[in-house]
Amino acid sequence: MRLTRLAHSILGQHLQPGDLAIDATAGNGHDCCFLARRVGSTGRVFAFDIQRQALENTAQQLQKQGLAAQVQLIHHGHQQMRDKLPAGIQGKIRVAVFNLGYLPHGDKNTITTSATTLPALQQARELLCPEGVISVLAYRGHPGGEEEASAVERQLRDLASGNLQLSRFESPGPVLLVLAARRHD
Repeated sequence: MRLTRLAHSILGQHLQPGDLAIDATAGNGHDCCFLARRVGSTGRVFAFDIQRQALENTAQQLQKQGLAAQVQLIHHGHQQMRDKLPAGIQGKIRVAVFNLGYLPHGDKNTITTSATTLPALQQARELLCPEGVISVLAYRGHPGGEEEASAVERQLRDLASGNLQLSRFESPGPVLLVLAARRHD
């Protein structure tokens, strides 16, 4: 199973209509459309990206799929999420999704880095509800990608406390890291 499909499968178990979600890296809109479908017309997705092209790509995908009404596109880096989200949202985010690296079919010189991703992960953790999930798909094949993936994994291990545990899924290219509430089966 591709890691993106696995991530969506895991996230789908946690998202319900009416939930709030963050797409920390809008990219080409695939994660954003998935989140928007899951939260439905009564939910809300906040999608961040620093690249105008990424937001335009995402907007087109949302329009095509009839999902634009429940998504707010935010032209800022994910490290500014706390400042750019509506007041009173802390503790109410069900899912935060990060897809690290560069925009596919875009500028490969514009990449995510630990300098912005680590503060964004900390903010996402603070915004998360107790049953919330943070999903990070970290691509390691570009310059700086391996270092960012390692730093992100260390950060998520540090954030895994109380009811949250970290799971890791490996593939030859990317790695999927999921911080989610412990299951009490």
